[in-house]
Amino acid sequence: MTDIWFRTGEATVLAAEGQYTDAMPEVLIGSVRGPVGQAFASMMGQVEGHTRMFVVRDLNQLVRPATMMTTKATIREEGYIALLGGVVQGATGDAIVDCLIEGILPKDDADELCMIIMIWLDPRCPGHAEIDLKDLYRTNYEATKIAISRAMTGKPTVEDLIANRRTIQHYALSGIVEN
Repeated sequence: MTDIWFRTGEATVLAAEGQYTDAMPEVLIGSVRGPVGQAFASMMGQVEGHTRMFVVRDLNQLVRPATMMTTKATIREEGYIALLGGVVQGATGDAIVDCLIEGILPKDDADELCMIIMIWLDPRCPGHAEIDLKDLYRTNYEATKIAISRAMTGKPTVEDLIANRRTIQHYALSGIVEN
């Protein structure tokens, strides 16, 4: 039985030039018997504008650990849902299975863990005439693997955060706040 109760991770992988396919998943991992499992179960059902769905790799291929994905941004059109439940869901599922294969997630505890992943999908994606679906897959796959790895290894550490406090700043604060 796992002793993983509450682990968090996030990552950002930037889009190819001219695309809006940046991926920024936020991951919560924990035991099905703990607070993450309770949060997971409470997510069954829908909230208007924030679709929730199990992560599947394809039809009849629910990933393990069982994973619920939801959106960070409010969904306003069907094209968004199609991308989210298609390429993004597939990329996320592939990344989770590869994390099992690579030992990032413990195979022996796959049925004792669950995950919640909040997904960023830029609202401009569905309307983008030349959206690169391969790039959408790439960014979501890479970012999901990184976020899960960071959750499982506790990265960044408190020491990392303290060490880079004066050298790293949120991109939105550039020119607003001095380090």
